[in-house]
Amino acid sequence: MKYFGGIEGGATHSRLVICDEEGKSLALVSGLGTNHWMVGIPEVARRIADMVERAKQEACIEPEMPLKSLGLSLSGCEQEATNLDLKNEMLTSFPNVAESYVVCSDTMGSVFTASPIGGMVVISGTGSNALLRNPDGSTFTCGGWGHFMGDEGSAFYISHRALKIVFDDMDNLRKSPYPIERVWQTIKQHFNIETRFDLLTHCYAKFDKPFFASLCKKLAHAADQGDELSKSLFTESGACTARSIASLVPKVQDALVKTGDLNVVCVGSVWHSWHLLKQGFEREMSQHDIPFNLKLVTITKSMAYGACYLAADAIHFKLPRNYLDNFDVMYHYRTKQKTTATTTNGHSNGSADRIPHVESVTSQA
Repeated sequence: MKYFGGIEGGATHSRLVICDEEGKSLALVSGLGTNHWMVGIPEVARRIADMVERAKQEACIEPEMPLKSLGLSLSGCEQEATNLDLKNEMLTSFPNVAESYVVCSDTMGSVFTASPIGGMVVISGTGSNALLRNPDGSTFTCGGWGHFMGDEGSAFYISHRALKIVFDDMDNLRKSPYPIERVWQTIKQHFNIETRFDLLTHCYAKFDKPFFASLCKKLAHAADQGDELSKSLFTESGACTARSIASLVPKVQDALVKTGDLNVVCVGSVWHSWHLLKQGFEREMSQHDIPFNLKLVTITKSMAYGACYLAADAIHFKLPRNYLDNFDVMYHYRTKQKTTATTTNGHSNGSADRIPHVESVTSQA
């Protein structure tokens, strides 16, 4: 019997799945964060080995029996050089874990959980990132640079924008288009402060990005209760997300959209507030020339399954899988054309003749 594994690894926690050669899940375990930029490659390797050991026990696999292949879809694994270092560390220090490895970014696991040929994934959680994977293996990204250089549309972005708008309004530097009282009260409650000066510790000396970003959830609650400033923050975030998708559209190969749809995998907590993002998303998307429909989907299984599929594919083993069981369609953005022209990459063109049509499948992610 052959066994395959996949790990979905983030900065704070990770998940591992082990499947047999028939595609049946035998074990699913959780572990610590596996971003090597935060804890180092040797420690990431140790944490991976620990998860595999526990998963083997759960699956009743002998500890000495290595997995046939293990996919590592981890946060921070965007560079080939460090990916190779991690692979070599696993083979050298933990030879019984797996016979072979595939190391890639966490976004790649998301894509291949939903499709065997690639697609797009847009992460909007604590931070933000967008990645396109074409059938020929070419990849393109937009964002993913962290809060100092970007994170547009993320929970951090929404939280930071709330603080900035309130600060500027109080300074009379730039008045908010909407009353700030509800947002300011929400900020004070979240950070347990009374004045703006009290916030400086959270912004600098004791900056904690996940905690800072978690203000977003409370702002979503305020938006749901009708606060106009909070609603505008999510509308702006939806527009940011649409721009990140539009930036990658010119790189999409025809083979990826043969059905007329591009699958966009939506990952992260901000997508749970799709009903608040939708207006800004639609408004921004209507300003761009999109030559195919967009199908926004949410993953219903751990993205570790996508990493497991990649591991099997890497050694040319046809691991059974049913992609339709792995995702739900959240929203369909359709473009209807009255006339078309053809561009050099085979996509139809002519935004003046394109009529956007949108369809929500569910109200929330």
